[in-house]
Amino acid sequence: MENEAVIRLSIFLGLFALFALAEALLPRRARVQPRAHRWFTNWSITVLNTLTLRLLAVGLPLLAVGAAVDAANNGWGFFNIVGWPVWLEFLLAVLIFDFAIWLQHLITHKVPILWRLHRVHHADRDMDVTTAIRFHPVEIALSMLLKIGLVYLLGPAALAVIVFEILLNGTAMFNHANIRLPLGLDRVLRMVLVTPDMHRVHHSVHRWEHDSNYGFALSIWDRVFRTYIPQPEKGHDGMTVGLEWQDDSPSTLGWSLALPFRRK
Repeated sequence: MENEAVIRLSIFLGLFALFALAEALLPRRARVQPRAHRWFTNWSITVLNTLTLRLLAVGLPLLAVGAAVDAANNGWGFFNIVGWPVWLEFLLAVLIFDFAIWLQHLITHKVPILWRLHRVHHADRDMDVTTAIRFHPVEIALSMLLKIGLVYLLGPAALAVIVFEILLNGTAMFNHANIRLPLGLDRVLRMVLVTPDMHRVHHSVHRWEHDSNYGFALSIWDRVFRTYIPQPEKGHDGMTVGLEWQDDSPSTLGWSLALPFRRK
């Protein structure tokens, strides 16, 4: 779609700046590592992820939005067959995609080879807005392939895919941000959305805590499938974020990219 990339990038950068400012004004936890070094590494990984998707688009010209347009033109996918009202298809598409991301996230914790990739995200010793963009390029490529397959299966409108990806990116940055929300506001928000305090439990060094709260946008799936933990055992100030065995290495780019291939 025309100007899609520019619109998405503008929203992404605007939300990133907003949450980064909120972290500076209302931090939830003290930092463990210097921000400049971590941010350089996390942003470098994001640049590599963008290049990875560009390369993927060379061999597979239709990524998620293009796949939605292609499915509509050919009448492929469930929604292109049933002809339900646009608003209903739009709502169901967002809900189904959000559940698919939740399920994918759970699977990356349960399948050893996928966990080796996903732990690059969990290795970050601080949790802030840049943690939301810290994923290994191979995991990003696999996630896109899954998304393309789901688009062809469902046949959602291209606009629904765009809106969902904006929602996913925005909520991921929000719930990874090191923001201190009033407890009352957090309690209300997490009835629908994953909040920073809710998702921070998922980044605990303890396996029983990071095998919970898998949601990125909606909090409902963890409640329905009983993977919800409201608070960390040691409290948000006392808990440790990251991987139990690691040192300060996650703030370096080479170590982070090589992590899936290490023996640990």
